[in-house]
Amino acid sequence: MGVEIKESRVTDQEFEAMKEFVYDYLLASVENEDEGGRMRWYPWHSAEYRHNHILNVVELATKIARREGADVDVTRVAALFHDIAKLDADQDVHAEEGARVARTYLESQGEFPASFIDQVCRAVEDHSYQGDLSDLPLETQCLIEADILDKVGANGTALMLLRMGYEARTHMDSAEMVDRVLERGKDAAKRIESDAAESIAHQRLKRVKWFREWLEEEVSEMEHDDLDVEF
Repeated sequence: MGVEIKESRVTDQEFEAMKEFVYDYLLASVENEDEGGRMRWYPWHSAEYRHNHILNVVELATKIARREGADVDVTRVAALFHDIAKLDADQDVHAEEGARVARTYLESQGEFPASFIDQVCRAVEDHSYQGDLSDLPLETQCLIEADILDKVGANGTALMLLRMGYEARTHMDSAEMVDRVLERGKDAAKRIESDAAESIAHQRLKRVKWFREWLEEEVSEMEHDDLDVEF
C-alpha cells in the first residue's frame, strides 16, 4: 500500500509573500480611489482593518481546518484571499473578484497544482454563500465559519463600541451596543456546522455576555438584562 502524497504544499516563504501581496493590493485599492476608498469614513473599511480581519480569519480557519480534517493549505490560502477585493469591488461581487485575483496570483507565482488553485478559488468565490454550510466542501465551510467568528466576541464588541462615536452616542448606550453583538453573534452562530467552530463561538459569546454583566455592575442606571447565549 503506497503512501499518500498530498498535491499541494505552501511554504512559509510563499505564504509570507502572499500576505504582503494581499496587503499591498488592499492599500492600492484605497489609494486609487478618488474619494479615499469605499466607505473610508469608517476606519474599519481601511486597508489596515481589512488586512487585520483577513489575518484573523486565516488564524481561525486554519485552527478549524486542522481540527476538522480539512486541507489546511487550501483553507488558509483561501482565507488569505477571501476579502482581497473588498475595498475595490461592489459587495455583491467581491467574492468573485477575489477569486479572480487569487487565480491570477497563484497561476503566476510558484508552481501550484491546477487542482489546488481550483479549490482555493472555489472557496474564495463561495465564501459569501448564505445557504446550508454542509452543502459546501469542508475547506469552504471552514473559511465561512472563520469569517463568521471574527465578528463574534471581543473584536465584534470593540467595533460596535467604536461605532458609538460615529453615532454620537454616550457610554450609557454601551450595554445596548453589546446586546447587538450578542444577538448578531447568536444569529451567526446558528449557521455553524463544525464542532471546532461551535466551541469557539460558544466561548466567545460567553465572554461578551460577561462583559455585558461587567458593565451592569459598574455603570449606574445601566439597563439590566438576562441574555441567554445558548445556540
